[in-house]
Amino acid sequence: MQRTLPDRYLTPTDVADLLGVPIETIYQWRRKHTGPKGFRVGRHLRYDPADLRAWVESLMEVEAA
Repeated sequence: MQRTLPDRYLTPTDVADLLGVPIETIYQWRRKHTGPKGFRVGRHLRYDPADLRAWVESLMEVEAA
């Protein structure tokens, strides 16, 4: 069964839950510019599900090479 991403912008907690990593990892990736692209809505950090999927796929391509 394939897991689908929600049709809404994701919070850092959503991303951490989906990837199975601690929330602090999401913030560390953001500080280091190594994680998925995020954007601010006011003071709230959000992630586009399409950007998250593209980032994960890019990691999979690197691992497959």
